Amino acid sequence: MKKLFLTLFLLSGLLVTASCNNDNKKDKKETETVEKETVEVKEEKVVKTPTIVGVAAANENFTTLVAAVKAAGLVETLNGDGPFTVFAPVNDAFAKLPEGTVDGLLKPESKETLTAVLTYHVVSGKFMAADVVKAISDGGGTFTITTVQGGTLTASLDGDSVILTDAKGGKSKVILTDVSASNGVIHAIDTVVMP
Repeated sequence: MKKLFLTLFLLSGLLVTASCNNDNKKDKKETETVEKETVEVKEEKVVKTPTIVGVAAANENFTTLVAAVKAAGLVETLNGDGPFTVFAPVNDAFAKLPEGTVDGLLKPESKETLTAVLTYHVVSGKFMAADVVKAISDGGGTFTITTVQGGTLTASLDGDSVILTDAKGGKSKVILTDVSASNGVIHAIDTVVMP
């Protein structure tokens, strides 16, 4: 009888030890799984919104604008912290200019003029479409915008469309709004405005 109790006691001890080892292995496996999942989470890449130049460069409607920004040496500026609001002419807007104008502006000797034209499309600060519309409404129908170039644009409404009037009386319609960038916002326009 003593042998039977002793044998049962030893067997129960072995079972407890085996059970503990299985629990330890199970805990270790769970810990490894959690650590592996943690590592996998840490390895996920954070996708950062591109700058104004990056957004424009990724859009086929702004190829002429991007070429002009590069020719004027404004890439670094428009990649800066900002925030900026850019009234960005689409390719068709540049195509409306008299023949040879774009080619002439892209020449190295025209860099100063090109820079003035491009910075006339840039405003310091971030103005979403709703902000511009509210400013027009609060201003009794117009909103004067001071550009980075130093000149002004006058924003008004024609129905639901925002119209920009430049210093020479030329008009441009905003055709796409609120294209977000990490350092501001882009509003596409259908005509190049001139200082």
